[in-house]
Amino acid sequence: MRLEREGSVAGPVISGFSGGGFRVDDNVYRALLLTPERADGWRPPALAALTDADVAPILPQAPAPEFLLLGTGSTLQHPPRAFVAALEARGMGVEVMDSRAAARAWGVLRGEGRQIVAALYPFD
Repeated sequence: MRLEREGSVAGPVISGFSGGGFRVDDNVYRALLLTPERADGWRPPALAALTDADVAPILPQAPAPEFLLLGTGSTLQHPPRAFVAALEARGMGVEVMDSRAAARAWGVLRGEGRQIVAALYPFD
């Protein structure tokens, strides 16, 4: 599947899905951390063990992100309440959806110029 950018905002774009991963530029990542400036591979813990420390590399942004877009794999699953509470304590919301939907939402929201970050679990 190929995805298209919704606007002309700079930064990483998830252009599709390939071989069980997310295609960003010339790279494919099984799991992914995204900021408006970069895309990095990620080795996420089991979702039930997710903490704010696991996404710490993408949290200090300027301007501060409105929310973290969390893709939970092939199906929508709820992250630990403590994870959500920790991010809310930082003034950041958490939007949860399956990883394919989160990848599409990333492009739409960034195309609108929204200041967000994302953590995407593998979808296979």
